[in-house]
Amino acid sequence: MESSAKADQPAALPLIDEAADAEFIQALGLRVREARARRGMSRKSLALNSVVSERYLAQVESGETNPSIMVLRHVAHALGVSLIELLEPQHSSPEYRLISRFLEQLSPSRLEEALLRLMRDFGNEDASRRKRIALVGLRGAGKSTLGRALASELSLPFVELNSAIEAEAGMSLNEIFMLYGQPGYRRLERRCLESFIAEHESAVITVGGGIVSEAETFNLLLMNCFTVWVKATPEEHMSRVVAQGDFRPMEGNTEAMEDMRRILVAREPLYSKADVTVDTTGRPPEDCLMQLRHALAALK
Repeated sequence: MESSAKADQPAALPLIDEAADAEFIQALGLRVREARARRGMSRKSLALNSVVSERYLAQVESGETNPSIMVLRHVAHALGVSLIELLEPQHSSPEYRLISRFLEQLSPSRLEEALLRLMRDFGNEDASRRKRIALVGLRGAGKSTLGRALASELSLPFVELNSAIEAEAGMSLNEIFMLYGQPGYRRLERRCLESFIAEHESAVITVGGGIVSEAETFNLLLMNCFTVWVKATPEEHMSRVVAQGDFRPMEGNTEAMEDMRRILVAREPLYSKADVTVDTTGRPPEDCLMQLRHALAALK
């Protein structure tokens, strides 16, 4: 009878690893915070878009609370990522674990280099990538002038991504930002870039200078296009924009030039991921086009 009673007892439940749970919640909060930073969203903006209070989001990001699956679903939707990306499921592949351990040992700069090499070596074939030429850089560097001239010379379609975004939305960029804010603009930017890649096997495209602040969209560009950083000094950027009749950068902003310098310094590590750099400072468009032409010829 005693042995039978023991057999009827339920098996002991495994002990809960509270330390591992706490570590998971901390990592989850970090992923939410990093996803928000990549999109340039404030916590207030994420709160409005996810219908989750700003105070509760702060607790989630700091790992102080265990959010429900519905809260995470709303947050993921507002961030434009999948729920799985936030939860980061465990991978069983030994190769994946080995690669992860190797990458964890790299410095941030080497990690970026490794990511770029992986995208270019194991993404689309390099020969296919080179058929799409993308010009990046701040406004006033000469992207449109150089892009049009190059497209004409190579007899390729020329696309300005911002114009494609306006056509997709049926309104101007200013109206897009007023109605949908930066998150809405970035979603349109990603969608229009995906459409460009799907529809154009060979083309020249210019993209907005802020695309580099959206890591996933910029990586999509790097992986599918031969990228050119069209570079200039802050003074050259400003003078060209004003020469085009746009005085907005100077209106009510006595520190416009200093702001321009700060933006260039902050974005330089991102722009420098481009395949080649063309410095247009003090140079006529013909010289810049010749430099770009030589860079492309060297790849053949």
